[in-house]
Amino acid sequence: MPNWGGGAKCAACEKTVYHAEEIQCNARSFHKTCFICMSCRKGLDSTTVAAHESEIYCKSCYGKKYGPKGYGYGQGAGALSSDPPGQDAGPQPHDSKPRPASSKSTANKLSQKFGSSDRCPRCSKAVYAAEKVMGAGKPWHKTCFRCVLCGKSLESTTVTDKDGELYCKVCYAKNFGPKGFGLGNAAMLEERQ
Repeated sequence: MPNWGGGAKCAACEKTVYHAEEIQCNARSFHKTCFICMSCRKGLDSTTVAAHESEIYCKSCYGKKYGPKGYGYGQGAGALSSDPPGQDAGPQPHDSKPRPASSKSTANKLSQKFGSSDRCPRCSKAVYAAEKVMGAGKPWHKTCFRCVLCGKSLESTTVTDKDGELYCKVCYAKNFGPKGFGLGNAAMLEERQ
């Protein structure tokens, strides 16, 4: 059947995907309604998708199917098993004694596998591309990208930094700006209210 000026074919249902309903992942097109986890059928978006070859999963199902297995690798809901006993997806450990893994090598292997080696300076957890905001020359989570003093959420136009810590312009001016009559601090304080 000829393609009469339509879009690409959906990787899930193989029907034409028009631009207004298209989501792209791994150089393949999907309808918004077809962009769902292959295991649990939950709807996906750019922050929840995990692709493996030609398959797409939510992060939880991806972790169950392709994530590390064994003692000490529990990662939230992805580590909880609701499968009946005897139907585990992965290989079982050979010996019954759990071996503690070195946290540095484990973190390094996970960051290589899932594509992140950046750590957020505020919470020290891995920062992935979908949630990364750059500030003070470092990667931050969007939720951690806040003024250290007042907790106000920051943007590229409102952030200032000192000694690797983030401040809103008002808190920075109040604590590190010039002091004295006529130096503009009163105007900065009025802007905050």
